[in-house]
Amino acid sequence: MRNLLIGTGAAALLWSGTAAAQTASEPQEDETARLESIVVTAQKRTENVQDVPIAITALSATTLEKQRVENVTSLDNLVPGLRIAAADAAANPKIFIRGAGLNDFNPTSSSGVGLYADGVYIGSPLAQYSAFYDLDRVEVLRGPQGTLYGRNTTGGAINVIAKRPTFSPEGYASVEYGSFDALDATFGFGGPVVSDKLAFRLAGQYSEDEGYSTNTVTGNKVNNAEHYALRGSLLYTPDDKTDVLLTLNTFTNLGGAVQPKSRQLFPADPSAAGADGVCAPAYYRSGLCTDALGFADTNPDPYKVTADIEGKDKISLWSAALTVDREIGDLTLTSITAYQDVERRAHENTDSSPLQMLEAYYFNNQKQLSQELRLASDGEKLKWVVGAYYMNDETTSDSAYDILRILRPLFASPSNPTGASPENSVIFLGYPYTQETDSYAVFGQADYEIAPRLFLTAGLRWSADEKSMDYSTIAEQAVTLFTYQADKTFSDWSGKIGLKYDLTDTTNLFASYSRGYKSGGFFGGNADSPEQIEPYNNETVDAFEVGSKSDLLGNRLRMNLSGFYYDYQDIQAYSTVERGGLTVQVLDNAASAEMYGAEAEFVARPIANLDLSLGLAWLHAEYGDYKSLGDDYSGNKMPQAPEFSLTGRGAYTIDLDSGFQITPSVDVSYRSKVYFDSTNRERLSDPELWLVGAELSILTPGGHVEGGLWGRNLTDEAYLTSANPIDSLGVDLLTYSRPRSVGVFLRYRY
Repeated sequence: MRNLLIGTGAAALLWSGTAAAQTASEPQEDETARLESIVVTAQKRTENVQDVPIAITALSATTLEKQRVENVTSLDNLVPGLRIAAADAAANPKIFIRGAGLNDFNPTSSSGVGLYADGVYIGSPLAQYSAFYDLDRVEVLRGPQGTLYGRNTTGGAINVIAKRPTFSPEGYASVEYGSFDALDATFGFGGPVVSDKLAFRLAGQYSEDEGYSTNTVTGNKVNNAEHYALRGSLLYTPDDKTDVLLTLNTFTNLGGAVQPKSRQLFPADPSAAGADGVCAPAYYRSGLCTDALGFADTNPDPYKVTADIEGKDKISLWSAALTVDREIGDLTLTSITAYQDVERRAHENTDSSPLQMLEAYYFNNQKQLSQELRLASDGEKLKWVVGAYYMNDETTSDSAYDILRILRPLFASPSNPTGASPENSVIFLGYPYTQETDSYAVFGQADYEIAPRLFLTAGLRWSADEKSMDYSTIAEQAVTLFTYQADKTFSDWSGKIGLKYDLTDTTNLFASYSRGYKSGGFFGGNADSPEQIEPYNNETVDAFEVGSKSDLLGNRLRMNLSGFYYDYQDIQAYSTVERGGLTVQVLDNAASAEMYGAEAEFVARPIANLDLSLGLAWLHAEYGDYKSLGDDYSGNKMPQAPEFSLTGRGAYTIDLDSGFQITPSVDVSYRSKVYFDSTNRERLSDPELWLVGAELSILTPGGHVEGGLWGRNLTDEAYLTSANPIDSLGVDLLTYSRPRSVGVFLRYRY
C-alpha cells in the first residue's frame, strides 16, 4: 500500500512537471479554448476547486442538466468512486463513496456519506430525494469529512447548492417528454424586489411517468413516478457587509411503491438444487423452484412482475433555512438555522408475489432542527474557521409487516377468529418506536503558508450524540411481545492534517491524514428480541491520501490524481438473517476493513468547440475480520464497491452561419462486478456494466431557446440496482434499472 501512495505521488509530480514545462514554452491560444474555473465552498469558503487540497468533483448546472440529474440516485455513475442505489421509490438512497456507506434502509441509521443542501445536513434518508432541481452545482467530496461538516462522515459528503436570488432579472423554464409517457417540467426565476436590498427566487419541479414495468396479475403499469417540489428564497442585503438568505422548500411524492422482480429459491425437485441447497441458477425460471407458498414466476422478462398489491410510496416534506453572513472587520460570522419535517406513508407488496405472503407498511416521521455558527478569517497567509453545531432529531415509526396472511384460514377457529398463528409465522407484526437524538460539536480548521508555496492544513472536531430509544414489538396490533428503552451518548474526536505545495501557478501536490468516525446508535428495523436493538458502537477510519491537481497546456487540460488508503474499524454492517422461520434485520459492528485505490479525472478542451471528460477509479475494498452469527465473511468484497469504474463524456458544438448552434454529445460509464451484501453470494451480485447516453441539442441565436433529443441507457441494459434476500420465505427481491429511455426537450432562458 505504501508503494501505491508513493507511486501515485511520483506519477503526479512527473506528469505535472512535464506538462508545466510544455505549457511554459507554448504560445497562448484562443481564450475560448480554455477551461472555465469552477468555484466551490467545500472548505466553508469560496475557492477555485483546483486550489482545494482534497479529492473533490464539482458538477456544474450545465452538466447536471445534460446528464438529466433529477434526484440523488441520478448521480450514480457520474463521479469516480461514487455509487448510489435505492430499493424504494423516493426514500432511503444507499450512498457509497470508495466503498464506504451503509446498506440499511431504516430511518434511524446515518449513512457514511453526508448529504448537505445549501450547507444544511439532510439527516433523514426519507428526505434525500427532494433537493435536486434549479441547482448551481453539486460537489462530491471523497474521504472522511471529520472537521468542517455538521455530521461526521467516514465516506465523504455531497453538497447540493441551489441557485441563489440575484439582483438582475433571470429565469428559465424547461419541459421534457420521453418514454413511458414521462413528463418533467422545471422552472426557476427571480430578480430584485428592492434594488440592491431585497431579491427573490422561485423554483419548482413536476415529474411523472406511467411506469416502466407491467404487473402481469392486473395488466397495469407499475413502478410509476409522480412528484412535485417548490422552493422559494429571499436574499436581503441591508448593507455591503451583511447577507440574509431565507429558503422554504416543499416536496411531495405520490408515485407507486417499487415493484421488484421476484426470484424463487426453494427447489421443488432435487434436480433443481445447487450446491448450497437453494435453487441453481439454471432453474431460476424453470418452475422447478418456488417460494414458501409454492409460487413460481417463470417469466424471464425483468420488467414483468407479479403483485397482488400495487401500493403507493407517499413522501411529504417541508423545510426552512435561514443563513446569515456578516462581515465584522476582517472576520465573517455565519449562522445557519434550519428545520425539516418529513413523513412517509408506504404500502408495499414486499414479496413480489400474487399471494399474500409478505406486505409492508412503512409509517415514518422525522423532524430535524439544527443550528450552526461559524467564525472565519481569510487572511493572506493564515485562513481559519472555528464553529459549533447543534442538532435535534426526532424519528418516530409505526411500521409493520403482514406475514403469510393467505394462510390464516387454515388456523381460524371460534377461539382464534383472525387465524393468527405466531408459531407458524402467520402474524401481523408491528414495531413502533421513537428515537430522539441531540448532537453537539465544536470544530476548527486552519490553513497556513508555512513557507513560500507550502501550506499546512490542520483541523480538529469533537462531536457527541445523545440518543434515546423507546421500542416495542406488537403482534396483531394488540399484544406487546417485548419493549426496549435505553439511552446512550456516543462521542469521539475527528480531524485532519495535510500539506499542499504549489508546484506552479496551475499545479499543486497534496498529502493528508484524516480521522473520521460515524456515531453509533440503536437499530431501528424489525427486531425479534430486545438484544437486537441494543446499541452498536462508533465506526472509525484512518485515511491517508496523496494527490495532485493541474491545469495544463494553457488551461486546455485539467488533470486531477489521487491515491488513498483507509483502515476501518468497527464497521457498522447491515445484514438479514433467518431466525425462527423469519428473516430479520441486523445492524451491528461486524468487521474491520482495508480499502485502497486510485482515481484520475481529466477534463479537456483541445479546441474551442470540443469538450471532453474522463474519470477513472480503481478500488480494493475487502473485509478484514468479519464473523457474524457463525458465518465467516473475512476477506469478502464489500457491498457496492466495484474494483474498476469509469465515466466519460464528449460534446462538440457546431456553429452555423445563421447563428444557430448544434451540439451532439455522448456519455459512457462502466463499472465492474458489484455485490449487494456482505455474503458475496453470486445470486446477489451484478456483472460488469457499460451504459451509454446521448443528446442532440439546437440552440437559437441569442441563446434563449434550446431544444433537442436525448437518450439514456441506449443499449437497453437490464441491470440490478438492488437485490434483497428473504431466505425464510424462499425469495429474492430484484430491483432493476430503468430500461432504455428516449425523449425530447425544450428550454427557454431569459
